Amino acid sequence: MRLVEGVATIDDLDAFLGELTTIGEETGCTVQAFDARYVVDRTHLERALEFADRAIDRGENVARDRGVEVMLYAAGRRQIDRALTLGVSEGECSVVVLVAAEEDGEAGGDETEGNEDTSDEAAAASAVRDLLTPSDTLGDYDEALVREYFDVTETELAATAGTLADVIHERVALLDVRK
Repeated sequence: MRLVEGVATIDDLDAFLGELTTIGEETGCTVQAFDARYVVDRTHLERALEFADRAIDRGENVARDRGVEVMLYAAGRRQIDRALTLGVSEGECSVVVLVAAEEDGEAGGDETEGNEDTSDEAAAASAVRDLLTPSDTLGDYDEALVREYFDVTETELAATAGTLADVIHERVALLDVRK
């Protein structure tokens, strides 16, 4: 799995998503864009991919598309319409794009570690990078927005020994329990 960070200036959402779809089809990778304001850290998306792949392997997936299934887990929700809130929108948008080879969510290494291989993931990540203005967006989430979206109350946050990111990781994992 690779994560590509940056800022996208999206004039036509359908055209932008179409470009990502084309990249995915040409490389055989899942390419899913997220609004970076909702992504608490790398683990958030790693776990979403892991649980989505597990659901698909077991035949328990809700979505036919792997990228949408990943988004459902990242959102901690089974309703596709609600999960799409985590996606990108028109205008200038800080984004994190997940790129994962179809056969293995971990193939190709981590983009941030400078892996220089020529895998399909590397090609897809490079093509996605060409669509973005480089910027560090991962982990630069909007705490108030995340708390509102995931319905994390002050009481819940005070009752946990962890951070807001830990609560979100738990929401990703608990989606299977809620099915």
